[in-house]
Amino acid sequence: MADEGFKRKLAAILSADVEGYSRLMDDDEEATVRTLTAYRTAIADLVKQFRGRIVDSPGDNILAEFPSVVDSVNCAVEIQRELAERNAKLPDNRRMEFRIGVNLGDVIEEEGRIYGDGVNIAARIESLANAGGVCVSRNVYNHIKNKLRLGYEFLGEHPVKNISEPVKVYKVLMDEKDAGKLIGVEKMASKIRWMEIAAIVVFVAIGMFVYQFYVQRPAIEPASVEKMAYPLPEKPSIAVLPFDNMSGDPEQEYFSDGLVEEIITALSSVPEFFVIARNSTFTYKGKPVKVQQISEELGVQYVLEGSVRKAGEKVRITAQLIDALTGRHLWAETYDRNIEDLFAVQEEITVKVITELREKITGSAQIRFAEPCSVNLEAYLKYLKATKHFFRLNKVDNAIAQRLAEE
Repeated sequence: MADEGFKRKLAAILSADVEGYSRLMDDDEEATVRTLTAYRTAIADLVKQFRGRIVDSPGDNILAEFPSVVDSVNCAVEIQRELAERNAKLPDNRRMEFRIGVNLGDVIEEEGRIYGDGVNIAARIESLANAGGVCVSRNVYNHIKNKLRLGYEFLGEHPVKNISEPVKVYKVLMDEKDAGKLIGVEKMASKIRWMEIAAIVVFVAIGMFVYQFYVQRPAIEPASVEKMAYPLPEKPSIAVLPFDNMSGDPEQEYFSDGLVEEIITALSSVPEFFVIARNSTFTYKGKPVKVQQISEELGVQYVLEGSVRKAGEKVRITAQLIDALTGRHLWAETYDRNIEDLFAVQEEITVKVITELREKITGSAQIRFAEPCSVNLEAYLKYLKATKHFFRLNKVDNAIAQRLAEE
């Protein structure tokens, strides 16, 4: 929704601060304040000369905006040249050097102040500049590269807090002898090309591994029906093993165990499946047992296993379904989620697991949706039961199906 009451505009933002300001204040507060006041006045005059305006100047920081990108960079360079002349007259330990960053971005203006990512990025670029130096973003560089007698050095990509993509940063080379130079980009481009080639090689290797792992040979030693402790049920039989807790935190066991219990309960509600009870499968928790052994000891054909890694507000859950009689992986999937409601996450994954199991195991010719009609587990189970009654094609079951569908 649009920001009502706020003025948006595209602006060149100049952000500057003093390198080593705390040290200067610690050495001599009064002298530092006098120098800072004089330098601020000089900077403000230059900003005005280049048709910009000072937006804010808290502490040793200065924030200015310009309608022209060229003017903003010209001003930044002239500020550094002016301050360099002034610093030459001071003792080394009293010199006050500014770092300057310039960015071009969309900002919100309110009561003379400006806000937004454009300002945040300018401040981050400023922190990458050397004392007495100027750095600019890629947007600024693209506008000025053929318009000013300056040189540039590509400093690479840098992450910016709360900004989704890294920012490409260029250092401005202000010496006359560097005019027209461009340093670093060709080397970086060559490095990127080699990285792309390496990535292709890795993906090809992974593809070959996956082909061999899933297609060419069984990944697991098949179970033997003759060695099973119990005869195989007529229905597809499934054992859901406790998911491995990969978080490294024993306190997270409740989450992985709760997820598995949710899946077992939900699968038990589906008439097509024969599901081994939790008490039986959890005896294998934390034990290095093979799928073949589990299949033979519990008398099941299919085994569902997985892992859970929870870190902060993120969770990654992997699940894989194995046909123990052939030793083949039928499917595997990874779920990456933000955790705001653990139970909602459990329900979403459980619905997905049921959908995949019904499709892979039952091979049912009944009508199925490609995706579940709801991520609400209770609603989805009612949908499954309604479907079962509907296809019995009689008056009583039809009435039950209608009631469940309405619920």
